[in-house]
Amino acid sequence: MVNLDNAILPAIGLISATIAEFNAFPFSPGFDIKKVAAQAVALPTHSWEYGTTTQALLELYNPELSVFGQSPFPVPSVDVNDIRALGYVAKSVRFGNGYAALDRGNGAAGDPASMGVGALMVGKTNATFAKAADDTIKGLLEDVPRYWNGAISHRANTAELWADFMYMVPPYLAYYAADKEDEGLLRESVRQCQLYRDILQSDTNEAYKGAWRHIIGPESQDTGLWSTGNAWAAAGMTRVLATVNKSSFVTNSTWRAQATNNLTRYIKEIVDGARGSNQQDGLLRNYWNDRNTQGHGFGEISGSSLLAAVVYRMAVLQPEVFTASYVQWADDLRTTLAGNDANGNPHITSTGIATPAVNPLGWLDTRPFTKGSPEGNAFVVLMYAGWRDCVKAGKCSATSTGAGSAEALVAAAAAVDSLAETNAKREISPSYIHRAARRHLGTTHHSTN
Repeated sequence: MVNLDNAILPAIGLISATIAEFNAFPFSPGFDIKKVAAQAVALPTHSWEYGTTTQALLELYNPELSVFGQSPFPVPSVDVNDIRALGYVAKSVRFGNGYAALDRGNGAAGDPASMGVGALMVGKTNATFAKAADDTIKGLLEDVPRYWNGAISHRANTAELWADFMYMVPPYLAYYAADKEDEGLLRESVRQCQLYRDILQSDTNEAYKGAWRHIIGPESQDTGLWSTGNAWAAAGMTRVLATVNKSSFVTNSTWRAQATNNLTRYIKEIVDGARGSNQQDGLLRNYWNDRNTQGHGFGEISGSSLLAAVVYRMAVLQPEVFTASYVQWADDLRTTLAGNDANGNPHITSTGIATPAVNPLGWLDTRPFTKGSPEGNAFVVLMYAGWRDCVKAGKCSATSTGAGSAEALVAAAAAVDSLAETNAKREISPSYIHRAARRHLGTTHHSTN
């Protein structure tokens, strides 16, 4: 097996130069995405927010290092100072123990794992982060309660299944497994997706059939079809799917094909539920099964933008399933975000706040949240990055480009990426080119005991 540190560390300077050549913003989505990204960095205060922003920064600035890149595994050693996502997560971690190794005192067993991917990457050159990344996996598998069917609990003190978990834990289990070439753990990451779907998927026959309930458990149960929870689940499974597909060490092609088909079906079920749900002013409602705009049925940006991101990613990963009509649906959501609400206020403010969102610390709040949702802003960044990469892959259209034709900008972006790839191949070893609010117990804080 190739010693990655020996193969890659001598080329860190070149990797940095290549990264600097990448243009993260070749297309305009119709609003100032740079300001949205800046707010996504500034707003977080909880572990799952830090983790989501870390993922958004990675996909935005270094897509080649994300699971949506061509060859993300084995995970390379890179200079943390050159990768915005890694510098961000490195200063956001609060070291603890076990499942909370990346965020001490956390009552939500699943949330700290949202920082796992970033921590593992930092851990390639930092032993403290490497140990925390390992301890997180061990704690999740050995110490966290399990539901009756074997699903790992999102809560640390009692077995509860939350849709949110799906973005935090399975993607990290899969990523860790791919780096360690652990096929058993990779299979477990897929199995956890199935176990969660078995419990959370609603049995409704309404137009939003396929949607997941938010929480099943003895303390925090919420059987509503929360838009953001469905988005968390679909986006998490999209990352697991990408990881399975990029794990070249998997030798059982039958299992890989079955896992790919199942994950694609689970994701499609949620997206189809979203497409069938009733919208308000071009946005998905906070709860798909509530059409009362004075209640929980107001249109909001969080679930809308993250599910659009899912479609853009799936249009590349599984284009024969996520066809043009899905992409158009995502484009319509993105276009709504670029416009104004019914009162004439922009959905993206002059300071980069995405609005209206669901209250990130109280999903049952009936008042649209306009002060700036950390996760909501990160979701818009994820949507942009997914759209950009979908355009580059020739599966989406750059319908709003700011300047010049879409074709010219795609060509220019491809030229820069080609140069970066060429430079990398010249110098780098071929091995490189391979969470109302029990979640906020007592204080309405998502991750504090």
